Amino acid sequence: MKHIILALLTLLFVFPAFAQDAGNPAACVENYDEAARYFPDTAQVAYASGFTIDYYSNYKVVTVNAPWAGAAEPFVYVLVQCGTPVPAGYEGEQIIEVPATSAVSMSTTYLSSFVELGLVDRLVALDEIDFAFSPEVRERIDSGDIVEIGSGSTVNVEQALVLEPGVIFTFASGSPDWDTHPVLLEAGLNVVINSDYLESDPLGRAEWVKFIAAFFNAEAEANAIFDEVETNYHELAEIAVGAEVRPTVLANAMFGDTWYVSGGGSYAAQLIADAGGDYVWADDASTGSLPLSFEEVIDQALGADVWLNPNFWFSLADGLAEDERYAEFAAFENGQVYNNNARTNATGGNDYGETGVLHPELILADLIYILHPDLLPEHELFFYQQLQ
Repeated sequence: MKHIILALLTLLFVFPAFAQDAGNPAACVENYDEAARYFPDTAQVAYASGFTIDYYSNYKVVTVNAPWAGAAEPFVYVLVQCGTPVPAGYEGEQIIEVPATSAVSMSTTYLSSFVELGLVDRLVALDEIDFAFSPEVRERIDSGDIVEIGSGSTVNVEQALVLEPGVIFTFASGSPDWDTHPVLLEAGLNVVINSDYLESDPLGRAEWVKFIAAFFNAEAEANAIFDEVETNYHELAEIAVGAEVRPTVLANAMFGDTWYVSGGGSYAAQLIADAGGDYVWADDASTGSLPLSFEEVIDQALGADVWLNPNFWFSLADGLAEDERYAEFAAFENGQVYNNNARTNATGGNDYGETGVLHPELILADLIYILHPDLLPEHELFFYQQLQ
């Protein structure tokens, strides 16, 4: 027994200890120990190119590499464990105490992360409440626990100040006329840029659950969620590799006078490729959207086998009401038009933009079934529906 006690004492001196409160990352530190490590769980970023997390004894440094397309500088956030001192050397950077006790989400694409991390009770406001789909979020909206504060440069700053959120998650374009973060930062609020939409890898975008988790010391939960997503995605992609034929795929529809199609290096193109499809614009290397005319699209995709994501259509008649020329496409004529709006609610929320962001494997399963129903014969479409 004496030998065991001596061995344990030796271990305590040889290895840096987790502090008393480190076992409970949700708690504020009462007795700070500068030799202790306060983050027992860490997140490693494997797929996302847009952010990194570096861990130190009592703080984390989260770097958003590209806050928006073409941004000249990264944004850096220093997350300091509650009850511990602010580190030196980060003058000019945002210092945010973690775990955050409340939050605002300025995009519905973050909501699924809050739901699955068990953090819905931290949400106090959204930019627009109508577009939320999650039943858990809608319940808090209905009870008045989540309010709407608007977006862009006209965001309701006064209401945000009254709420005193620990952190506000938003996105940015680099234009002061459209972005929300400049006015909120000027008011002294903690605002962080989430640029998950710039990721071209579906797993890279899903991995931003770790970014959100870092502000709540919920890395263990985020790791477990993402590991399952990653495994399931790869298993499904492996099934699609065996497809003997790769159907050609057209996407989107006219918006005003322009047909914006996803570039061949985009998130959407990667999903189609992983599902065993031959995207019409796969040879284009761009990761964003390509603005094309109707004539350019019909020249390239008239004979495409499948048509995905045509605006807000719920039926083929909706398409004809927009433009009768859509009937000329082979996919339209053959009834092979599918839209990702099967899971929508009465207020306009679409779960494709919530659960689908965190769970690209569910999108991938739908696309494999659409393109190769024989490979997943028992699958039932989740996000997608075939338009009649």
